[in-house]
Amino acid sequence: MLKNRVSYAECTARERIALVLDADSFVEWLPPSARVTSPHLAQLGVPTSFDDGVAIGRAHLDGHAVFVAAQEGAFMGGGVGEVHGAKLVGLLQRALRDRPQAVLLLAESGGVRLHEANAGLIAVSEVMRAVLDVRAAGIPVVTLIGGANGCFGGMGIVARCTDHIVMSDTGRLAMSGPEVIEASHGVEEFDARDRALVWRTTGGKHRYLTGDCDALVEDDVQAFRAAAIEAVGRPAASRPLTLQGLEQEHAALAARLQAAGTDPEALSLWARLGILEPARIPEIGAAAVRLLRPSVSAALAA
Repeated sequence: MLKNRVSYAECTARERIALVLDADSFVEWLPPSARVTSPHLAQLGVPTSFDDGVAIGRAHLDGHAVFVAAQEGAFMGGGVGEVHGAKLVGLLQRALRDRPQAVLLLAESGGVRLHEANAGLIAVSEVMRAVLDVRAAGIPVVTLIGGANGCFGGMGIVARCTDHIVMSDTGRLAMSGPEVIEASHGVEEFDARDRALVWRTTGGKHRYLTGDCDALVEDDVQAFRAAAIEAVGRPAASRPLTLQGLEQEHAALAARLQAAGTDPEALSLWARLGILEPARIPEIGAAAVRLLRPSVSAALAA
């Protein structure tokens, strides 16, 4: 089985679409042949991509009609600009009209492109609003995170606005990236070169244990496919957009902040949450980490 494993992190955006979705079911909208590129990058003399770093379209997942967007981390780190964001918004708005079974976001992004910062910031806010509109219409939005660039900045916020997040144990999710934190607050606050620290803080295992993602899988496209199928089959009301749901989310965040205490380092937090050998977490597989979540959730709820 290990011989047949294909690393999700090492795939391109279109390879992920081809391997996660049903074979030959993807129909792309605004493909590279349409040559819809960012006007801002051209004005700055920066190389462009004919799809502006994101592939969007319709496909099938286990026979269910879905809409899908996959960000290409190899182009500007999956950064969001005006055209990139507009493609995401258009996909979500079309979902309101055509009502697929679900919308899948295969997220890989460092956030907004600095080259077109204002346009990118506006685009991210529009994506967030569109995600919430789709969810309010009863169409689940599922995010898959497992690319080498992680999911940071505005796309980190977008991911947390969706119904269901699937991460690999090597995936990363956060608002500010490690380099951004170090640049703004100093290496004493966060050493971006400390890879173990980065993954303990933003990695899939930590996000799963603390409730920021709903499913943790190995770095394998078939594991992502199976988790996506399960997520699409969940009722959209499992995380309803209601005042009560928002209050529950705030209560969970408050409990986590209290548990963090004065030493929020992940190893210390895991120990306070009842994990007996927290130093082993980075070494064990996703299946073993999944077994720990019930006890951690109980500790946070206590």
